[in-house]
Amino acid sequence: MNAVTFIGFGEAGMAFARPGAAAYDRLTDDAASRDAKRADYAAAGVLGCDRASDALDQAQAILCLVTADQALSAARACARHLREGALWLDMNSAAPGTKREAASIIEGAGGRYVDVAVMAPVYPKRLGTPLLVSGPHAEAGVAALHAHGFTAVRTVGTRIGDASSIKMIRSVMIKGVEALTAECALAAHAAGVEAEVIASLDTSWPGADWSKRFDYNLDRMLVHGVRRSEEMYEVTQTLLGLGFSPVMSEAALGWQRALGELAINPPEGLPAKIEVIRSRLRAFAA
Repeated sequence: MNAVTFIGFGEAGMAFARPGAAAYDRLTDDAASRDAKRADYAAAGVLGCDRASDALDQAQAILCLVTADQALSAARACARHLREGALWLDMNSAAPGTKREAASIIEGAGGRYVDVAVMAPVYPKRLGTPLLVSGPHAEAGVAALHAHGFTAVRTVGTRIGDASSIKMIRSVMIKGVEALTAECALAAHAAGVEAEVIASLDTSWPGADWSKRFDYNLDRMLVHGVRRSEEMYEVTQTLLGLGFSPVMSEAALGWQRALGELAINPPEGLPAKIEVIRSRLRAFAA
């Protein structure tokens, strides 16, 4: 099988890349970001393409790693360029319904669609990041992922949406806890009881080290909050599709977006993070 092609070459693409692959990212469409993205291609040792059609010309397996809100757009833009039988491995954090719609586009163009869920941060494990795979072409997808070098791949169902349902519903908790820690940490600091609140949480959950967890969660939200808010939108659509009102997930979406849109380079340490967030987030906190 030919080396895979990456559609979308951000953090995940960089983490999963191997020399010899091809890649296309829409940032090369913009003169302001083109040179930086070409530098990313060069650093990863991949063949960077300025057009999706060039990247897909000989591709037998395509790893789609765009942002959640671009998953459908990428499928629409790329479908007409796919070789017959090419595997479209949709690794985006999207709702099952979104993935089924993308699958209809890819399958209608003669491709084979595979639902892939990325179940942990891509660093530091990179190709060891756990992946869940589902859909009618799951076994072929697993084989392609193994051929590329992924080592923690597991099939979880024959339906498109099985893998993404696990990812989305897990995110209710993971991204929701991040949002709760932001609200809790900022409120405790404002009240002057931060140390007591953290000590109380550590007593309730021995070994959790809530100071460290707060620091890590705030860091993730500041760096990735906008992208995570897009994922949380897909989570809300997942829950609505299951007949649930996504009250908590909508609130988590708001916190993720608010911190991400601050565009802050996170300072070291929890106190410094809280201080800079409070200085920039007064309108939201009020």
